[in-house]
Amino acid sequence: MSERSLRVGIDVGGTNTDAVVLDAADRVVAKAKRPTTPEVTAGLRAALDAALDAVIDAAPARSGHVTRVMLGTTHATNAILERRNLGRVAVLRLGAPATTSVPPLSDWPADLRKAVSAGEAVVPGGHYVDGREISPLDPGAIRRFLDGVEADAVAVTSVFSPANAEHERVVEELVGREYGLPVSLSHEIGSLGLLERENATVLNAALYGVAAHVTEALVTALNERGLDATPYLAQNDGTLMTLEHAARLPVSTIGSGPANSLRGAAFLSGVGDAIVADVGGTSTDLGVLAGGFPRESAAAVEIGGVLTNFRMPDILAIALGGGSVVRGHGVGPDSVGYRIAEEALVFGGATATMTDAAVAAGRTPPDAAGWAERLTTGPDRSEGLHDMLQRAVAVADGMVADAVDRMALGRADRPLVAVGGGAFLLPPEIPGVSRVVRPGHAEVANAVGAAIALASGRVDTILPAGESRSKAIERAKEEAAGRAVAAGADPGRVEIVDLVEVPLSYLSEPAVRVHVKAAGPLAR
Repeated sequence: MSERSLRVGIDVGGTNTDAVVLDAADRVVAKAKRPTTPEVTAGLRAALDAALDAVIDAAPARSGHVTRVMLGTTHATNAILERRNLGRVAVLRLGAPATTSVPPLSDWPADLRKAVSAGEAVVPGGHYVDGREISPLDPGAIRRFLDGVEADAVAVTSVFSPANAEHERVVEELVGREYGLPVSLSHEIGSLGLLERENATVLNAALYGVAAHVTEALVTALNERGLDATPYLAQNDGTLMTLEHAARLPVSTIGSGPANSLRGAAFLSGVGDAIVADVGGTSTDLGVLAGGFPRESAAAVEIGGVLTNFRMPDILAIALGGGSVVRGHGVGPDSVGYRIAEEALVFGGATATMTDAAVAAGRTPPDAAGWAERLTTGPDRSEGLHDMLQRAVAVADGMVADAVDRMALGRADRPLVAVGGGAFLLPPEIPGVSRVVRPGHAEVANAVGAAIALASGRVDTILPAGESRSKAIERAKEEAAGRAVAAGADPGRVEIVDLVEVPLSYLSEPAVRVHVKAAGPLAR
């Protein structure tokens, strides 16, 4: 083993936390799967230790071999869903008088709004789509609002700031200089669409404390284990960012789990265009690979009851996993989750699960020694149980076929790559796909996806369609590349991987909406 040659990928799921160790040739040399713990961090540490122990015997040697640790985590998602550990945010919209008819956070669930909002205000500022000011900024109005609230952070959203972010930057400077609070700027987070971008910006500001906790936990875990590796967090588009970048944009970690699975599936299978089914203990996430990257959702994404418009993978989640509870009338949606090793019939428990149903149908993973025997010899193994498990398999296969049909969009020529710890649940043939691919190390594809990910940056803006268009697009490319470097990419190896232009109608001057994404391998 060459010195300074290993990197570790970790993914925290709802049932298990997975860790893998990859060498310099991108080979998986160790892997571990440990139950996710209620507070998440303990399961992360257990998986990290197990993976490192399998490949490096002496703890002091780890600091000389492990260069990077990449983490995909559910901390941010859980905080929003559970309304827990969220910061208080002063919500400031720059858009008066044009946008006062729909106040900020109008469509938020009442409990989430109560947990997050320290106060909302719409003050003069913002721009029209063609770059003209709606009204000049009013620093006095901003100060009066902030003087009257007690907040942990400030979320600033200016009308059409992806096209002109001048007002947001001026407010950020004012807040930092006079109030010393962290500021979340909408043009760095969402795309065009005021309310959804504002929602994402407020969620981002509310997650600053959660991001600090995750960062501290990861850094502490590495220090306790003598690792001087550089840590990164996974983003929702299947790429990575530095801890400093994550501290500013924690909402970007939402959706990192499915994105990691898709990238890991592409890497392990060698298939760049496919449907991916990631079968966990609680749910199955289906996504689509296009050129080795996740197909992005074209619709607004709802998080914890709030619509947002930042880029997310196009994912269809169904309530089907290895821990899904089987009853006479159907499957799930409830699951035994990380308690599957105690409660499933094949482990000597008393709860019929989809794992039991799959084993009864002859779908058994390679490491399932004794599962079939325990299923037939345990107490209360009646003929009725066998019939119930058979019906559950038929129901589950129908759920998968329906989900594949919804994601395929009429194309039946692509394979399906089956990954995740519950991939053995899937049948050998599925309607709507050319074949089912089961790559090696599929059970830890999510952690592999984190370990092999690139760093990226993106820009979504409006540019003139006249003679200055070419120069404006070049500036957008440079900005996207700069954001990729800020996320951790090697400046000399960043490439533009996506460029989309959409002409805009009904404007006083011709214009195009431009989306640019840049990506590159991590800096050494």
